[in-house]
Amino acid sequence: MTQESIQTESAPSVASVAENFSHVLDSIAQAAKAAGRDAAEITLIAVSKTRPAELIEPVLAAGHLDFGENRVQEAAGKWPDLQARFPAARLHLIGALQSNKARDAVALADAIHSLDREKLARAVAEEITRQERRPECFIQVNTGEEAQKSGVLPGDADALIDACMEKYALPLVGLMCLPPHGEEPAPHFALLKKIAERHGLTKLSMGMTADYETAIAFGATHIRVGSAIFGARAA
Repeated sequence: MTQESIQTESAPSVASVAENFSHVLDSIAQAAKAAGRDAAEITLIAVSKTRPAELIEPVLAAGHLDFGENRVQEAAGKWPDLQARFPAARLHLIGALQSNKARDAVALADAIHSLDREKLARAVAEEITRQERRPECFIQVNTGEEAQKSGVLPGDADALIDACMEKYALPLVGLMCLPPHGEEPAPHFALLKKIAERHGLTKLSMGMTADYETAIAFGATHIRVGSAIFGARAA
């Protein structure tokens, strides 16, 4: 897939979103084949943060089910209506999560990708018990050890994983990372996979528009693609 084949204008049309989505699916299939993998093993999360419902609907209408949002408040404002019309759709929360938003996160999400501290794990576990809802959980690992970025540090990841699995009995399925901007992502993907394998975690949420082909080669099971589908976000 070439950059020319992706429409990335800041105000994309419904038609361009549908076309972009088709191109991304083709690119995923090609990357999976090159890696000797089955594309069916890879979940494409269409990152719909900041996007209005009318741009999300053509992707839903194409039969796609998995969508990502950064903020609980924004997701709460648009997804209940979308899921009422597309009940099979699954919402992934992929942004930093405050502990005081755990109640809403558990109520809304089918998967939470950004657990990064024990306080948040405890809050999510309490809400899972209270609501009797069990969204899949991923721990976000700050593989680049960036001070401004969420995520548990790699050296602290094992302890948090153990706490989530043993102390809080969370439905923990995998790990997530966001490699530092401008760095080669492959070492970060390899590190995340190594940590996951130590704990028998089989799902890896890694890879975005700029690097998802590389992530697929390193075993990503969930890739988070926004601008390649919906166009570049306005500043």
